[in-house]
Amino acid sequence: MGKARLFGVFFLAVLLGMLAGCSGGGSGEGKLKKITIAEPVHLTGYLPLYAAIHEGYFEEEGLDVEVVTATGGAHVTTVVSGDAWGNIAGPDSNALANIDSNDPIVSVVNVVNRANVYLMAGGDTPPAGASEEELAAYLEGKTIAAGRYGGSPNLLTRYLIMELGMEPGKDVLLEEPADASAVVSLVENGQADIANGAEPQIYDGIEKGVWNEPFYGFPSLGDYPYSVISVKQSTIDEDPETVQKFVNAITKALKAVDEDEELAMGVLKKEFPTTDEASLQASLDRAYADELWSKDGYITEEATDKTMDVVTKTGVYKGDYQYEELVNMEFVESLE
Repeated sequence: MGKARLFGVFFLAVLLGMLAGCSGGGSGEGKLKKITIAEPVHLTGYLPLYAAIHEGYFEEEGLDVEVVTATGGAHVTTVVSGDAWGNIAGPDSNALANIDSNDPIVSVVNVVNRANVYLMAGGDTPPAGASEEELAAYLEGKTIAAGRYGGSPNLLTRYLIMELGMEPGKDVLLEEPADASAVVSLVENGQADIANGAEPQIYDGIEKGVWNEPFYGFPSLGDYPYSVISVKQSTIDEDPETVQKFVNAITKALKAVDEDEELAMGVLKKEFPTTDEASLQASLDRAYADELWSKDGYITEEATDKTMDVVTKTGVYKGDYQYEELVNMEFVESLE
């Protein structure tokens, strides 16, 4: 047999071997479809998304899901650019990116159904009470570590100030760090009087003696699609099967987290291995107490209106919107 033919036989054998490996073998790993979800920050609040990964719910649907942290608003722009398949964010954040877009970002399943933001007072000086008058009197002249401008925690803080009849940046000053974790140090170092944030920051600040329990919690707004999974309209049009599989896994994770606190803690320990258990437990306790997570993945029109009211009143979003353009519940509804 000539050298050329020997090489051809060898090449064919290698190619067939590679194809056989890709066809799955015993594990089936080669059949999983890889997709990436962008998150703005790594938070215990995103537990159901992490649970769907660690408990194998995505794998059961034939998906290999990776979550990447993209700060400074990049969790939205990476979806626009196509670098991420989807994101976990508020529909309000997507609405800003959808202006003049031919391929808008659309929310397909709910995860965090409460505004997961709290206000903590530095030192031992909380407001005298929780009435609007008492809150306004307490906030006036103070500085709040409010997080990145344009981010949901920042906008909710501005919204509250305006609802109390004051002007952000004038009656109440704002520190707006891009790094959400900086709010603890800003209050600790005296650069801010008040911080907004969520767990495990709340527990961290309490343990360090920077603040006590939150004096105000935005979960009081009720149903509020704070963090939902969204993809581009073109993804829905061209690959609805993958979107459905993703929604299947997330809704399964929502149910599991709602019913099994032990499972939830196990997932948190995997996602936050350097965080002490007491902090993780505090995060879980607050989440369950405030009914943080959606139970069925549904995003209502009324709740979406609340999020859009915040961005509209603060002046970040200008113009009209349609619920049907921001939210598509067909994949959740198919499960009923």
